[in-house]
Amino acid sequence: MKLLLDTHIWIWSKLDPKRLGRRASDELSKPSNELWLSPVSVWEALALMQKGRIRVEDPFAWVERASEQLREAPLTREIVSTGMALRLPHADPADRFLAATAKVLKLTLVTADQRLLGLAGIASLASR
Repeated sequence: MKLLLDTHIWIWSKLDPKRLGRRASDELSKPSNELWLSPVSVWEALALMQKGRIRVEDPFAWVERASEQLREAPLTREIVSTGMALRLPHADPADRFLAATAKVLKLTLVTADQRLLGLAGIASLASR
C-alpha cells in the first residue's frame, strides 16, 4: 500500500507513536508499504516548531532525520489545481494540498482528521 502521511501522523509517528491508532501504526510499520511525505507537511511542521507548538532541539535536523525513510511527494501544478477544485468542509490550505496529493498520486491518506476522512475520490486510512 502507498500511504501519504498527514502532517500530524508523521509528527506523531516520530515524537509520540502512542497517539497513532492501532491499524495506522501497523500499516506504517509494514516494510511492504511505501510511506510518502508531502513538502507541505515539512512546511507545516517547521511552522509549528517556529511557533513553539512542537519542541525539538534543531528543527531542520529533526526534519531531515524524520523524513529519511519516506518518499517525497512532489508538489506539482496538477496537484495545486486539483487541490483548488476540491470541495472541503474547511479552508485549511495544507489539507487541500495533502488531499490533492493523495488523489493525483493515487496514495492512501493516513489521517486522524475527521474532515479529511471519506472525501470523494480520495482513499484514506483513519488513525483512531
